[in-house]
Amino acid sequence: MQDELSSCSSKEPFALQVLGDSMAPEFPDKCMIIIEPSDWCQSGMYVMVMLEGERWFRQYIKDEAGERLVAVNELYPDIPLKDLEWKPEGIIMQRNIKRKVKHYKY
Repeated sequence: MQDELSSCSSKEPFALQVLGDSMAPEFPDKCMIIIEPSDWCQSGMYVMVMLEGERWFRQYIKDEAGERLVAVNELYPDIPLKDLEWKPEGIIMQRNIKRKVKHYKY
């Protein structure tokens, strides 16, 4: 059971540091991202999702080819979502690279 008095609210935005280059150059290694908790997403959004029990940071795409998670770095393969258990956990609203901030408006 979670102690609500000692933890952050599940409705409050939070920050994470990007590790790795799968989302570079838009989100380079060690940049900071601000995530707004959300249980929905739409095509084109950068999202944090729970996929088969693991968290992934990717761009969500839904088009005639289906639903998938896409890395910005083309060296990483797309993740087709058909027949997989997944759910959005948050939408990336801001990126900070060495104090240069970029906001994402969807």
